[in-house]
Amino acid sequence: MSNPARTDQTALRSTLHRRGMRMTPQRQLVLDAVREMDHATPEQVCRRIQHTAPTVNITTVYRALDLLEELGLVRHTHLGHGAPTYSVEEHEHVHLVCHRCGGIDEVPCEMLDGLARSLDEQRGFALDASHLALSGTCRDCRETDAGTADPPATADGKEPT
Repeated sequence: MSNPARTDQTALRSTLHRRGMRMTPQRQLVLDAVREMDHATPEQVCRRIQHTAPTVNITTVYRALDLLEELGLVRHTHLGHGAPTYSVEEHEHVHLVCHRCGGIDEVPCEMLDGLARSLDEQRGFALDASHLALSGTCRDCRETDAGTADPPATADGKEPT
């Protein structure tokens, strides 16, 4: 079985070489941090890297992320307010963001095929769901809410006895 990190490192090195660039330790650290953290902001990536390489600064991280995205190795997504998050470009997916707990889940873009067809047929709009984040309430938060919900009031506004 091959080591995915080693394969990524080799692929990144050869891609950079073809473009006349070189592999730097900082670029590798950024890619490794994004892979390990999944859905991390540039600031989170920088903090992670600074545990082992304290001289790496946020500007270096942003530049590396821009290059890695240009090379198709990472992708950014806006999951709401604030900085974009980065993840390794392994498969196209839609992000489900819980507005209660902040949890992030992924589902295949194909789950939106019906919506994509409707938008195309009715509006002539071609949906690119790969950068999409949907906001809602996750199962765990909904179950917690259901367990703590107040009992419904009666017609006269009083709680049932």
